[in-house]
This record gives sequence, C-alpha cells and structure tokens, in this order.
Amino acid sequence: MDRPLVAPDTAAPPWTQAELLRLMDVQPCGPGRYLAPAHGPTVRNVAEAGQLLGAAVVAAAKEVPGQRVVSASMIFSRAATHDAPLAIDVDVLRSGRTFSTAQVHIRQHDALRCAGIVLLDTGAPDLIRSAAPMPRVDPPHLLRSLDTPGSVVDGRDMRVVGDAYDPDPDAVGPPELFAWTRFRDTPDHDYLHAALLTQSTGHWTVAAALRPHPGFDQSMAHSTISTGITMITITFHDAADVTQWLLYATRVTYAGRGHAQSEGQVYAIDGNLVASYSVHAMVRGFPASDTASVGPADTLL
Repeated sequence: MDRPLVAPDTAAPPWTQAELLRLMDVQPCGPGRYLAPAHGPTVRNVAEAGQLLGAAVVAAAKEVPGQRVVSASMIFSRAATHDAPLAIDVDVLRSGRTFSTAQVHIRQHDALRCAGIVLLDTGAPDLIRSAAPMPRVDPPHLLRSLDTPGSVVDGRDMRVVGDAYDPDPDAVGPPELFAWTRFRDTPDHDYLHAALLTQSTGHWTVAAALRPHPGFDQSMAHSTISTGITMITITFHDAADVTQWLLYATRVTYAGRGHAQSEGQVYAIDGNLVASYSVHAMVRGFPASDTASVGPADTLL
C-alpha cells in the first residue's frame, strides 16, 4: 500500500526556483539509478508532468556525461506524489560516438509512474540552419506578472500575453497561449537550464484547449473537470539561458473525445528558437463516483 514517507505534520519547503532545482537535480544512488527527493505535503499532492520529465532529462545527462540531451519523451501513466521520493532508472540502450539512446523509468513505492526515452548527441556545427519565426506578441515589459494561485514560485517570473490565462469561464479566445518566463538565478549546469525549461512545457495546454469554449476555464481543473498531462515530448535545439526571457508559444491542434493535443515552441527574446515541444492532455468530465483527477497535475508549480 502506498503511504507517505514524510510525517503528516512536516511542512513542505516553499515553492522557489531552488526547490524546483532540488527536485529535478536527481542524485546517483547506484549504477543507472538516481533518486529525486520528496517535496513534502501539499494541498494537491500530485507531482506535475514537467517536473518528472525535467528529472528524466537530468538523469540521462548525468548517465551519459559526454553528450547533451537532444530530445526527451515521456508518458505519465500514473500520478506521482510530492510527499515521497522518486526512484529513477536509466538504461542506456545504445551508447554511440555520435548518438546515444536511454530509457528512463520513474517509480514511487515500487510502482511505475512514468516511462520515457531520451536521445543524446555529441553536437555538430551548422551545415544548414532555418527555424520557424517567433510570433509577434507583446514583449514581457508590457505585461504584468502572473500571480494566480498555483503560479507563484519565488525566483520565477511568468507573464501571459493578453492576460489570457484567465479564470473567467466567459472569457473566450483562440486555443493558444503565449507566455514569457524567466528565472532569477543562474543554474550551475546546462542540463539544469534544460530541466527548468522543460518544467514549464506542461503548464499551458489544458488552459489553451478550454479557451474557445464558454463556461470552461483552467480554474475548473481537478475540481469540476478531470484534467492531466499524459505525454510530453521536447526537443532542444540551441542552448537556453533560463535567466533571460523565454517565450512559450502553445497552440492546441485538437481537442475532443477527452483529449487535447498541443504543439509549442520556446523562443529566446532575440527570436532564436531554442526548443520545440508537444503535449498530450486529458480533458474530460469526472465519472459520477469520482471527485478528483487521477492524471499528473498541470498546475503551474
């Protein structure tokens, strides 16, 4: 039986940039094995998908230290909780001079929570270069910081174009969100920049999917509608500095039959495309007997 490994009266650390890094900077505990610490008891005791994928990126980077993570994809089949540590197994399926492939499993209480695949490479100079242009949106200095419940992390500033991350169910718009994000402190390693960049990818899909539909908004998630991130794939193009403004451009390409699919890009403020991602989410009504979502969280922590 699953049970908390933290005493119920133990206070969790506050949500800060340092805490996000502590959770994703997994530590080796044996050949191919890593451990992610517990955060502690929270109101909604579900670890978000972006955090889990960020931890997998770090684990793969540490397991194959001579190469960088190019792409990572993970399916979140069972929710993980904040109040117990996570065991991460990295199996290097092939280690090559140019490319390596690693399989990552994340378990909690000996039960599989998510599984993924990571591609790494040694890098190469440009032979050709082109990229999708950055969309024309308001720059971050013209926007206000996002301070809705579940969004505040000390050391992180988020600003949504057009205040589109709106809890008003009657505020409708196209199925897209454009959000600027930056962190205050510089991480020590490139793979930690990648982990913090990854952590934000799952934040926007459900809200974007609900925008065109009157009577629905992201504040209903996990309370009156059942939502969760079920899969994320991210590809890292260029190195990103998370202390500089990054634009997450998320567009939902399909919503229906209890699912939503989005495609997104991450741009540096100078217009350079640094990453691309796709997100699959669950968006559906609760069965009559249920009162909470069973999928990984899509809140903004």
